[in-house]
Formats: sequence, C-alpha cells, structure tokens
Amino acid sequence: MLDNYAINEDGIVYQIERKPFDYTGHYNDYYADIKACTRYTSNLRLGYIIGSIGHIPNSVLDVGYGAGVFLEACGEEIDRYGHDISGWPVPEGCTFVEDLLKGSYDVITFFDSLEHMEDMEFVKDLNTKYVCISVPDCHYFSDEWFDTWKHRKPDEHLWHFNEASLNKFMDRMGYDTINTCNLEDITRKNNESYTNILTGIFKKR
Repeated sequence: MLDNYAINEDGIVYQIERKPFDYTGHYNDYYADIKACTRYTSNLRLGYIIGSIGHIPNSVLDVGYGAGVFLEACGEEIDRYGHDISGWPVPEGCTFVEDLLKGSYDVITFFDSLEHMEDMEFVKDLNTKYVCISVPDCHYFSDEWFDTWKHRKPDEHLWHFNEASLNKFMDRMGYDTINTCNLEDITRKNNESYTNILTGIFKKR
C-alpha cells in the first residue's frame, strides 16, 4: 500500500492525511468547458435510474451537481434539487439544498462526488428511497499501478472503490444493491483494458 493510504472495514482504499482542496476557480472552469460532453452521460444516468427503479422519480437531489447538466437532463416533470460546494448556481427551476439531511427525496445522486467527501458516514442518515452513485473503478492491481492511476488525485479523491467495497459500504449504510455496472464507460471509457467508471443504484431498507 502506498504511503498515506490504507484500507477500511469495507475494503475502500482511502487517503489518511489530507489537505483542504479548492473547488472554485480553475476547477469550475474545467467543468464548464466539458458541459456539452457531459450531456450524453447525464442522459445515460437518467435512463439508468428510471430503468433500475422502474419509474420516473418524483424528486431528485443531485449532490455535487457541478455545472448542473444532470439536473437539466431530468426535465421539469421531476422536482429537482442540488447541493454543491463549488459556488455554481443551480439551473433555473431547481432548488439549492444546504443541508443534505433535511428534506425527503425519491433519489439522491452522487455522480463523481462521493469520493470527494471528507466523511461518508452521513449516507446512512439520508431521507431517500434510492441512492445512485458513480465513482472511479479502482482495481488496485499493484502499488505501482495505483501510484500512476489517473483517478488517484491526492486531497481531491479521498476514497477509492471497487464493486465489492461499494456494495459493502452501502449495505453497512442500510441499503440493498439493486445493481452495479460500468454503464458510463460508453461515454467515458479510457484506452485501457480495465473498466473506468463504476456505477450503482441502491434501495434504502
């Protein structure tokens, strides 16, 4: 295991010592630049949610909404809420949520955001029917591989999941796995032989 990393009870690789990360400025500019590209991924995500739970959700809270593309993809027939620390405003017709533990939602999404959280234990206290997550798929073939893996971003990506550790974490949080997949590799696949993005949807018990 690389220095300053360890594995927790769920099998998640995590960074031990951390420095605050700035999610403003150039970080925001990057997501504004790729906004058009992420529309395809956002449509995939919405379709995945609807197909997995069997209906169009009445309400969605997107945690880490960035430029707001997924909230825009949800359309006006869904009550849309967003939470983000970057300073981006929510899209028109959406409501900003300050406290994730207040309010009730059909689906809460963590697309490319859960791995950034300082502490993830709050997931057990969310008032929701379903949680949908996408995270980098960490295979940890070796220390050498992990050291140069493009998703190992110290102080930004604090938690690194594979399918087993994500399922175990969500089970401990009180959720049953509906399914996991690598659907987003359709639009986000790298040139390597291994999968890039892990996506899962979970139902609260």
